Amino acid sequence: MKRLELILNGKSAGSAQVRHAVQRLRAEGHNVNVHVTWESGDAERFAAHFAADSEVVVVAGGGDGTVNEVLNGLFATGHCACALAVLPLGTANDFANSATIPVTDAYLALLLAAQTPPQAVDVGVMNGRCFLNVASGGFGAEVTAQTPIALKNALGGSAYALQALLMSLGSCANKGRLVTPDRTYEGSVLMFAVGNGRQAGGGAQMTPQALIDDAQLDVMLVPDHADSNFVQVLQNLSKLMRNETQGFYHLRVPRLRIEAERELQVNLDGEPLRAKVFSFHLLAQALRLVLPAHCPLLTTGGKL
Repeated sequence: MKRLELILNGKSAGSAQVRHAVQRLRAEGHNVNVHVTWESGDAERFAAHFAADSEVVVVAGGGDGTVNEVLNGLFATGHCACALAVLPLGTANDFANSATIPVTDAYLALLLAAQTPPQAVDVGVMNGRCFLNVASGGFGAEVTAQTPIALKNALGGSAYALQALLMSLGSCANKGRLVTPDRTYEGSVLMFAVGNGRQAGGGAQMTPQALIDDAQLDVMLVPDHADSNFVQVLQNLSKLMRNETQGFYHLRVPRLRIEAERELQVNLDGEPLRAKVFSFHLLAQALRLVLPAHCPLLTTGGKL
């Protein structure tokens, strides 16, 4: 029987549902240990402690940011022997939703972690930091970063759409260059996404064809045009929220480099970062991740 090491975001420590789920699994004979974060860096530190133990399933209990912190702790030394599972407890839970991990029932999510064999999946790396899901940049990333916590608490994922409407009047594109092994794109871009997973920003399918075990990164570019206005910006955002990406540029590459004319906001699994240059590559099949058997992010292979 697997040993679960649950790294729980401190904001969820008082959740009656989580407490009941842990108690229920223990009553059924599962070995579940809980580690509650208190301050910045705790999740990565806890995860690093278990990274070398191949008999352990580390469960990231929190939102997409918590999952990212735990992932980076697991790869702090460059190699991860344990498995990773997700207990989604955030606002958007973008990765869990796109991977069809249960997001409304903590017990089912933990049971999945306890009973399901892990899959071999890729890990994305941007500027030395790992990511499991999506790196999004430009206007969409600014929306995610600037959406107030109080608004997210009140409206959930809909808060991002409202914030986008409020910000659209002042939005502007960024000129830059995207370099891949096969081609170079130069021009003005409103937003972009580099996906190992598919969904970001509270439900938008940024890279809808991405697979997490194909050793490829899916890239989506939303170009800006000289005559673009805020109405067209809103139309593009609306298309993303409706999962319509016709007219956008798509490519699939193992690595790429993005060079921006001015400093750019990028959200890496929901965590904001700013820079002018972003280098991406993959650690192919480097992580054992617990996913549902029919997860749409998986190819027909991948099971260990």
